[in-house]
Amino acid sequence: MKRPERWLAVLLWAMGILLLSALVPVFMPFAWMQKIHRELQLGELPYLPITVYLTRSLSLLYAVHGGLLIYVATDVRRHLPVVKCLGGLAVAFGLVMLGIDLAAGMPWPWVAAEGPFIAAGGAAIVWLAARTTAANRAE
Repeated sequence: MKRPERWLAVLLWAMGILLLSALVPVFMPFAWMQKIHRELQLGELPYLPITVYLTRSLSLLYAVHGGLLIYVATDVRRHLPVVKCLGGLAVAFGLVMLGIDLAAGMPWPWVAAEGPFIAAGGAAIVWLAARTTAANRAE
């Protein structure tokens, strides 16, 4: 495995593990979510069916995405077209999330950490995937 491919696998694993941590809120008591919400100074998180559904299903979706990243990281070369697609989607997703966070009036630390972090991770995936492709051609 060449160096760019190895770094790409490490990045995918790291991002996958981070996203898998979203499994915790899927199962945590909703009162804990409400407490975290208050501590982030976001006001009261109402206990409504739609709120419970959205918080848990979004967390589950993040975790599923993390599982997919770990899966493709196990054989980056074979899954390179999917990896490139996931990287491009992460850039777009991160930029849209930045806009959503700004429009929603989220706290600045949140705005600075979420969208830009996702977009930067996607850009790193795209860049490393391109370097991996070039290294594979040079073989």
